[in-house]
Amino acid sequence: MKRSGTADLLLHRGAVPPWLFNRMKQLTLPIVEAIIEQKGKADFLERLSDPFWFQSFGSVIGMDWNSSGVTTTVLNVLKQSINPVSKQLGLYVCGGKGKSSMRTPHELVEVGNKTGLDGNYLSKCSKLSAKVDNTALQDGFNLYIHSFIVSDTGKWSVIQQGMHHSNGMARRYHWHSENLKSFVEEPHTAVCGANQGNILNLTHKIALPTKEGILEIAKEHPDKILKELPHLLVPVYHHIKPKDVDMKRLGSILWLAQENETEQFEDLLLLRGLGPRTLQSLTLVSEIIHGTPSRFSDPARFAFAHGGKDATPFPVPTKVYDETIITLKDAVNRAKIGNTDKLKAVKKLTDLVRKAEKGFTPNTNFEALVKKENEESYKYGGRSIYGFAKATQNKQLSLFG
Repeated sequence: MKRSGTADLLLHRGAVPPWLFNRMKQLTLPIVEAIIEQKGKADFLERLSDPFWFQSFGSVIGMDWNSSGVTTTVLNVLKQSINPVSKQLGLYVCGGKGKSSMRTPHELVEVGNKTGLDGNYLSKCSKLSAKVDNTALQDGFNLYIHSFIVSDTGKWSVIQQGMHHSNGMARRYHWHSENLKSFVEEPHTAVCGANQGNILNLTHKIALPTKEGILEIAKEHPDKILKELPHLLVPVYHHIKPKDVDMKRLGSILWLAQENETEQFEDLLLLRGLGPRTLQSLTLVSEIIHGTPSRFSDPARFAFAHGGKDATPFPVPTKVYDETIITLKDAVNRAKIGNTDKLKAVKKLTDLVRKAEKGFTPNTNFEALVKKENEESYKYGGRSIYGFAKATQNKQLSLFG
């Protein structure tokens, strides 16, 4: 088993409004379909097991960039988007938050009945992965979310989240079935978080001599939590700061999105007609589909696709969001009937940005960018939980230089 990482997140209150949640679902399905079309179901499951990709995905669909609510929202969106077309995609999303998490084993048995997979074995995997993170690994976080995403080939990922009993932080755990060996002997490639002193890790190799029972193991000296393994620890402040974003990456996206730059690339012919603002969003969505793990080290960057429900870093540009959905849906639908040109053009955005970065000197004024997005938000149907954005008379800062 590969446990691909953990993430510590700030607890935020507030539900996602229906106008945004419906758009999240409409964008999520073509993203998943595009990944499966070009890279396969196994690649999608592997992405889910990466805490940095998961957080970036939550940001690109408009969820608060560092909130614990990213987990609940993304998993709910995935379940509502994927399950109605599970047979076509070969993917099934089980479980969820609270009482829904308790139904996961039963739902997996039902998946087994539909697919011919061993539902009882999948149910056992679900229970054991939860048991390890809730009991065998005692780090102060109690699970309240458990989701199990499985393909019709039997490969799976588990995403679960716990709440700390004292500090109000949440921790998300990611599991991946690839290379499964044991649930109780070093199953984790990453068990890591902010150092809270000693923890109890009953899966550590030094517990091997005391396999007779959990009581004997519990008497052993606990180990300090591992520091050197992959872990996403987002800041507790809510507003995005320049240090949270790789400005070389974001700056090259802004450069590419300008109409005078886009016109230079014949590969983007099928995307011409989209405005610079939509190309900015579509390029970030393209990275979610095609980006390699190293591209997701700054999840906050992906909030510059569609903003956030509470206007951080800016209100959700609903017109841009809808245009991105339409463009991606059209590209995926064309690919389904053998015409892959438009989907290739979307992928080309990622390729061109990577090339541009090599010789790119970031000179984007971060504060000016955020200010510009907020001041022009009304043009793009900007909307947040506070209402629609309105035009302002503020003088703009220089965006570049």
